[in-house]
Amino acid sequence: MKSDDAEPTVPNPATADPNGGLPTSAESPAGAGTGVPDGPPLTALTPPPPGAGTAPLQTPGSDAAYRQSNGGRSTTQRSFGRPEPQQASFRPVYPGQAWPTEQPQYRPAYLPPPPADWHQQQARSYTAEPQGLNRIVTIAALVALVIGLIAGAGAATAVVAFDGDDAPIAQQPEPPVGNGADPKIRPGSVSSVAASLLPSVVQLKVEGEDNSDATGSGFVIDDVGHILTNNHVVAAAAKGGSIQVVTNDNKTATARLVGRSPAYDLAVVQVTGLDAKSVQFGRSDQAIVGQDVVAIGSPLGLAGTVTSGIISAKNRPVTTGDDPTQASSYISALQTDAAINPGNSGGPLVDMNGRVIGVNSAIASVRGSSEGQSGSIGLGFAIPIDQARRTAQQLIATGRASYPVIGASVDMTFEGGARVSAVSPNSPAARSGLRVGDVITAVNNEPVDSAEVLIVSIRTHQPGEAVRLAFERGGRSQTVTLTLAQQIG
Repeated sequence: MKSDDAEPTVPNPATADPNGGLPTSAESPAGAGTGVPDGPPLTALTPPPPGAGTAPLQTPGSDAAYRQSNGGRSTTQRSFGRPEPQQASFRPVYPGQAWPTEQPQYRPAYLPPPPADWHQQQARSYTAEPQGLNRIVTIAALVALVIGLIAGAGAATAVVAFDGDDAPIAQQPEPPVGNGADPKIRPGSVSSVAASLLPSVVQLKVEGEDNSDATGSGFVIDDVGHILTNNHVVAAAAKGGSIQVVTNDNKTATARLVGRSPAYDLAVVQVTGLDAKSVQFGRSDQAIVGQDVVAIGSPLGLAGTVTSGIISAKNRPVTTGDDPTQASSYISALQTDAAINPGNSGGPLVDMNGRVIGVNSAIASVRGSSEGQSGSIGLGFAIPIDQARRTAQQLIATGRASYPVIGASVDMTFEGGARVSAVSPNSPAARSGLRVGDVITAVNNEPVDSAEVLIVSIRTHQPGEAVRLAFERGGRSQTVTLTLAQQIG
């Protein structure tokens, strides 16, 4: 027996049992097969004897159970072993690469790796095409294009030149001109209005005894040769002179002055045997802002000029006259943006049905423009035809025209109403109780903010009509109704 604290006996490796001191199966005692050698049991603190585990493993029994019947080839784990004789040799690229089961049907061509300066070359290919080749291809393409164009033109010329004999090439006939259908004039168009009104519009050339002259327009209003125009057009011939009328077909005749009304800036002349049809009258009170209109006349001496536009405003107070110091013509005008220039005065303003609704009389001018330099700025004014017809009838009947008055004078410089500066005795104003200093602020509920507006408002009525005036006296508002008197002018 050995004591537990005795030094363990270390066998000599040279003389050690090749089996590590383990008993064979024949020598195993009752506990054989356990693989534990005789002697004291090994513990976790007991190191294995020297040389333990160096002997090779014993040959196991039969390995038939581990063999396969498919000719020795493994259906799994193809990566183990050596390649089959019928397969091509395989050289792994990296350690542990699996053995390929079969060669791929398509083997892509090997491309070399990109150059080290790939980030600098950007989009250049691996094998760059020579730059000279690009330049040659470009030049060749341009040369081919030029040759193609020249060849095409030459071919077309050759077809004409060699078709037939050697006679000179004849110029091809041009398409006929003037044989097409005439353009149609649409009813209600500017061209339709111009076609129907131009034969009725004339040009006036006036010369006075004092060598003054004027040009303007007019239009025929009846079948006996009466022509309506502006007073300021014929005023130079009022005390002697001549008035020449030029029709649309360029015929000239001498006209006589029938009568004129400076108050409304209207006049009537007559040409005996005038070969021109009369116009049709419309109603200016039915005109609306925005409706289309046509102006016809002789602006700047250019006879037969047609312009178009719209009615841009109604009841516009306008003072007309050549002499600003004697502005005695006051009209409640139709405002239009149809181009009106000097020479259009007296011509008709026509609606799209070819009916005259106004007499072109004035244009607005930019302040500061000198005389003779003003022109159309899109603000033209026409006398409403309702007033013009009444005045024309009076002029034809008596040679004179009347206009309504209240029998009072007003301060032309006062603003904020029409302040009465004088009252005529036995006038409608005197009988109604108006006094000097009263400020008239409305006529028939229409506001009055200046003396011009009051005069224009009164002249839109006729003598004998009753009107209602609102005025202020001493800070108190009052109203009065009076009947309009008449005055010749």
